[in-house]
Amino acid sequence: MNTEPVIIVQLIHIQGPLKGRIQEFSGPAITIGRNPTCDMQFPKDLAAVSRSHAEIVREGNRFKLVDRSTNGTFVNGKQVKEVFLKDGDVIMFSPDGPKVSFLAKAIEMRDIEQNLNVTRPEPMMQVDVPVPPAGERAAPEPPKKPAPEAPGRPEEIAVRKVQVPLIVQYGPTLNSYRELPVNIGQGPGNDLIMTHPSIADRHAQIFFAQGKYWIKDLTGRKSISINGRPIDLQAALNVNDVLSLSPQGPVLRFLGEGRLAEYEEPEPAPPGPGSDAPEGSPKPPDEKKKGGWSIKDIFKR
Repeated sequence: MNTEPVIIVQLIHIQGPLKGRIQEFSGPAITIGRNPTCDMQFPKDLAAVSRSHAEIVREGNRFKLVDRSTNGTFVNGKQVKEVFLKDGDVIMFSPDGPKVSFLAKAIEMRDIEQNLNVTRPEPMMQVDVPVPPAGERAAPEPPKKPAPEAPGRPEEIAVRKVQVPLIVQYGPTLNSYRELPVNIGQGPGNDLIMTHPSIADRHAQIFFAQGKYWIKDLTGRKSISINGRPIDLQAALNVNDVLSLSPQGPVLRFLGEGRLAEYEEPEPAPPGPGSDAPEGSPKPPDEKKKGGWSIKDIFKR
C-alpha cells in the first residue's frame, strides 16, 4: 500500500533571540508567539512579539501564514495578513523583530526506510557437484596464505547514485536534495556552491554507501577534517561529527539522517581568578551565547 508523503516545515532563525536554530514541524498548524502553548515560542520578555502572533496553516500541499498580532507580520519585507508561503520566504515578526526563513519539503517515508536499510545478501543456491571415484580424487590443495595488505591509502568506496535525502544549512539558506552524490565547491557546475575563500572549484562530495553518509575530498590536499583529524580521501559521517571543509572553514555539524548544519565552535571562557594570565593583559571578549539546534525527529509517525 502506498504511503502518503510527510511534509516537513523547516523554520531557520536568522535574526532574534533564537538565531542559529532550526525547528521542524509536521503538524497541520504551527502557532507562533510568546504564549507557552505556542509551537514556536519566543521569550516572554520579547515585547515585539505578541502572545499569539501568527499561525502557519497547512492547506493541501501549501502553507498559509495568518497574522494574529498587533505589531504586524512581514514576508520578504511586506506586511501581510494572510499569504501562501514559498520556499526561501523570510518572515519577520513585527518591524525589526525576529526573522525566520521558510522551507517545506515532502518526504516519502517508505523510500527513506528502504534506502537507509543495508542490503541483505541473497540466499546461496545449492548446487549438486558430482564426486569422482576414490582413486581419481586429487590431493587437497594446501590453504593459500592471504596476501599482505599494501600500505598506503585504504580501499576507495564506489560512488553511486542513491535516492536519499540531504539537507545542508549554510548561512541563512537551506539546501535540500533528494539524490546523492552532491558536489560542493565554488565552480558553477557544483550542486552546492559555497562562496568561501578556502573552498576550491571542486572541493568535496557527499555520497551514500553501506548504510552511511560519506564525505569525499576532491582537492587532493587533505583539506577536509572530521573532529580535527584530516581525512585521506573519504570517510563516513557519524552523528555529531564536526566537519571542517578546510582549516579556515566552513565548519558543519552532521546531525544524522542526512542533516548538515553550520557550526560555530564555542569561544574559550575568560581566565578566572588565579589564572596564569599576566596582569594588565586585555580581557578576552565575553562568551557569546550560542543557539543550540532544536531538531524534531521527522521519522516518528
